[in-house]
Amino acid sequence: MICMHAIVIREPGEPDVLEWTEVPDPAPAPGEVVIEVAATAVNRADVMQRRGFYPPPPGAPPYPGLEASGRIAEIGEGVTGWQIGDEVCALLAGGGYAERVAVPAGQLLPVPRGLGLAEAAALPEVACTVWSNVFTLARLAPGESFLVHGGASGIGTMAIQLAHAHGARVACTVGSPEKAARCRELGADVTVNYREEDFVAAGPFDVILDNMGAAYLARNVEALNAGGRLVVIGLQGGTRAELDLNALLRKRAAVHATSLRARPLAEKAAIVSAVREHVWPLIEEGRVAPIVDRVLPITEAAWAHRVLEESGHIGKIVLSVPAASG
Repeated sequence: MICMHAIVIREPGEPDVLEWTEVPDPAPAPGEVVIEVAATAVNRADVMQRRGFYPPPPGAPPYPGLEASGRIAEIGEGVTGWQIGDEVCALLAGGGYAERVAVPAGQLLPVPRGLGLAEAAALPEVACTVWSNVFTLARLAPGESFLVHGGASGIGTMAIQLAHAHGARVACTVGSPEKAARCRELGADVTVNYREEDFVAAGPFDVILDNMGAAYLARNVEALNAGGRLVVIGLQGGTRAELDLNALLRKRAAVHATSLRARPLAEKAAIVSAVREHVWPLIEEGRVAPIVDRVLPITEAAWAHRVLEESGHIGKIVLSVPAASG
């Protein structure tokens, strides 16, 4: 059996359960390509999967990693428009922490002009998440007010830049003066230190992108403008809370809860296509950029998870993958 290396989760637990070891090599199914991975990036979903709370969807690789960059090594039956050797990045359902990964061709993106592979690895998950939720679902328009929680996170740094580029008034929550300063550099008009201030006072907001869930639900609704849209994409603050429907009715507001990983392939392909059309030009023009806090070797994935869980980073943590040894 031909083998490669990947980060496996020996059992649910702390970061030291992550192990770089030999696993079976993937082969492309019809409609897929195999990428020789140069880099991947760390997401909160990877931490949840490591802890045993977020299993990959059926058919996805068991290894963590929701995005990767590299070069196409194999092309499956029926794939057109791509060639072996093309430099790409991709949205994945899993498997990015590996030397090679199979991915549906509809989830491929070219590496934006001017970027290296390490930077490109930090783009697919955040770009697809922000575009699909803030612009497609919540329909953020120029001149509207926008709040993103966790402004210094990977999602936050991308959301700030895209909302700013589209002419919105941008606010974000942060946990330190250093993070506030960096978010202002990226285009935030208002920063709220959640340790000292209440974000409701900075509103009202037409669109809120929330990663906290239950802990922020009541205040998020309070902070919405008339006709406002709250999009919940994370549950770091819990899963259950009371929703004041009367407050929603008075404001004619809406609450959406969405995820990206388990969506049907056709939906993911449509999101990736929209990102290529609307976000990639902004990156290639230099108006939006991936914010990379640090690049670590894939063998230090456990340390990368610790950094993420301590929230001591700004932007994305990237893992570099050595060339496969054959």
